Amino acid sequence: MSPPELLVIAGPTASGKTRLAIELAERVGGEIVNADSQQVYRHFDIGTAKPSAAELARVPHHLLSCVEPTEAFHAARFAQLADAVIADLHGRGKRVVLVGGTGLYIRVLLHGVVPAPGTDGALRAELETFSDEVLHARLMGVDPVSAQRLPVPDRVRVIRALEIHALTGEAASAHRERHAFQGDRYPFRLWVLDPPREALYAAINARAQAMFDAGLVEETRRLVEAGYRQAAPMRAVGYAQALAVLDGAMTVPQAIADVAQKTRHYAKRQWTWFKKEPGAVFVPPPYDAIGA
Repeated sequence: MSPPELLVIAGPTASGKTRLAIELAERVGGEIVNADSQQVYRHFDIGTAKPSAAELARVPHHLLSCVEPTEAFHAARFAQLADAVIADLHGRGKRVVLVGGTGLYIRVLLHGVVPAPGTDGALRAELETFSDEVLHARLMGVDPVSAQRLPVPDRVRVIRALEIHALTGEAASAHRERHAFQGDRYPFRLWVLDPPREALYAAINARAQAMFDAGLVEETRRLVEAGYRQAAPMRAVGYAQALAVLDGAMTVPQAIADVAQKTRHYAKRQWTWFKKEPGAVFVPPPYDAIGA
C-alpha cells in the first residue's frame, strides 16, 4: 500500500493554524495529527495553547498530551509515533491533516532523520555542569551557525550540538548539511500561513495576555507542586515567566511583556525555518488557497 498524502498546515505561532486545520479536516473527512513539540506533554495546557475542549470535540486529534513531562522526547520519537497514527488513519480511510509550528518535527516526518552519532554519557555529564550562557558561548566558538539558530535557554539542543562536535570533529550544522535529508517519506502538500507581520505580533501579544488571564500562573503552581519544576516543558516560554512570577522574580505585567517579546522572536525563527522547506507554499490571509 502506497503511503498516504499528508495535508500539512504550518507557520508561526498564533497565526491561526488550529482553526484552519479543523476546518480543513472537517471538509476532507480527516483527523488531525499534532506537530507542536510542547503540546505533546501532558498537564501543560494553558502555556502550550492546546486546542480548546470545543475544538477537540469537532475533530479527533492525535499526539496531544501523549507523553509525561519528565519523559525524554525528540523529533525521531515524534516521527515514530506519528507513523503509527498515520498508518491507522490511512487504514480507516481518513485523510491526515498535520498541523504545528515545530519545523524540525515536520521535516523529520516528511523527509527522515539526519544520521548522527550516539550519545556520550560522560561528556553529557560534564556539559551539564555548565550554565546555559557558558554552553551557548562554547557552541558559538565551535559552531556559530547552530549557536545563532538556537536560543541560549535551549539547553538540550545546545548540549547535543556540542556533543556532535566533540564526537565527530565537525560542527553539527556542517554534519546536517553533509548528510542531507533523504527522499520524501510521504507525499505531501505543505502550506505555511503567512499573515502580515503586524497582525501576527498583535495576535501574539493578545495570546500572552490571554494565557495569564486564563490562569497560567495557577497552572504553573500546580505543576510545581506535582513535581514538574525541572521538567523540560517548564523551560518553555510562558512557563518560565510564570515560574518567575511564583518565585517573585517578575511581576505579572513584566512576565506578560517578556512572553510576548520572546514569542515574537520565536515567530521570526519559525518564518526563517519554513522559508527553507522544500515544497512549502506560503499563503497570506484569508488562506483561500488551502484546499484538498
